[in-house]
Amino acid sequence: MIPDYSYYQKVLQKEEFPLAYVDLNLLDQNIKDILARAQEKKIRLASKSIRCRHILEYLLDYNQQFQGIMCFTAPEAVWLARAGFDDLLIAYPSYQKAHLEAVGQAVKKGKKIYLMVDRIEHLQRLQELGKNAKCTFLVCLDLDMSSRYPSIHFGVHRSSVNDLPSTETFVRYLKQCSHVSLKGVMGYEAQIAGLGDNMKGKWLMNRIIRFLKKRSIKEISQRRAEVVEYLYSQEYDLHFVNGGGTGSLETTREEAVVSEITVGSGFYSPCLFDEYSNFKHQPAAGFAIEIVRKPSNHIYTCLGGGYVASGMADINKVPQPYLPKGCKLDQNEMAGEVQTPIHYSGNTPLAIGDIILMRHSKAGELCERFNHLHLVRNGQITNKVFTYRGEGKCFL
Repeated sequence: MIPDYSYYQKVLQKEEFPLAYVDLNLLDQNIKDILARAQEKKIRLASKSIRCRHILEYLLDYNQQFQGIMCFTAPEAVWLARAGFDDLLIAYPSYQKAHLEAVGQAVKKGKKIYLMVDRIEHLQRLQELGKNAKCTFLVCLDLDMSSRYPSIHFGVHRSSVNDLPSTETFVRYLKQCSHVSLKGVMGYEAQIAGLGDNMKGKWLMNRIIRFLKKRSIKEISQRRAEVVEYLYSQEYDLHFVNGGGTGSLETTREEAVVSEITVGSGFYSPCLFDEYSNFKHQPAAGFAIEIVRKPSNHIYTCLGGGYVASGMADINKVPQPYLPKGCKLDQNEMAGEVQTPIHYSGNTPLAIGDIILMRHSKAGELCERFNHLHLVRNGQITNKVFTYRGEGKCFL
């Protein structure tokens, strides 16, 4: 059962605001639902969508099906490795010399850190640095999973390796690199995993997206299978074949060549993940802002709140009022850095000093604005843990 406003108001009443929280009861429910959706596939945790070491540890300890972390930068992976984590896949290419040298040192000490590659320039850089450092870099080939239709690029712009011929070209050069060892393949189908198809008030757009998704799923699964089978034929000993995300668990799990699926946003379940037709997770994370003004009847102005998510700048990236029910943002001011006016039509009496609960549009980006996460379970705060920011880390 999802807690109501009075529950959180009582739990958080003695705290300083604004604050961010994670409801562990709802997090546990999301974990169980994600495990059920993934069936037998291993799940790699996307740190970008979590950004808290304590929560990463909590998830890895929860079930052995959670295995490994997908990081978003090399410095983050090295930091996590020093903190005791292992099996770290860096989701985006790294090129800076100091960052790669730090990864090389960690690998020489026995850590499994996989660097993402998709260009000859990446291999040249790693070969040079690996030769100088007398180490072999472990790498993962980023296979672009976008679908291309007339006048439509359905997906995101990631890798330059997007089919079997481009893979063969890449591998021909890779075989010349004695200090680079291919150990993984990743193909992120962003147009399936990260694109909602149940947006309010967009019936036609939802129909179009569902049609394109269905068509894309068949095409990209064939492409991924061809590339993986080719790599096995070239006698590459792959540690993993990674795919998907929170929004594509049901389809990615059906691909026999995929050994693991990455999940991150589903654990916190931010606003953008309300817009999917095939699953529903619980709002486990949010933030509370304090009412400090009442400029007129039914308008309550809060301190802070303007924590806008990355991506194309539109209304979907703005945090949304969650509790109490009956709250909505002012269309002229929206969520502001120092103040956020809330129009309120609900039945719960509100006063200066009360809180409004908000939900962020994306998952882990919320942690960039707060030093701590307040962990809530069974009507009380059980812990207060550092976010990446709270530990003094800002990786991007």
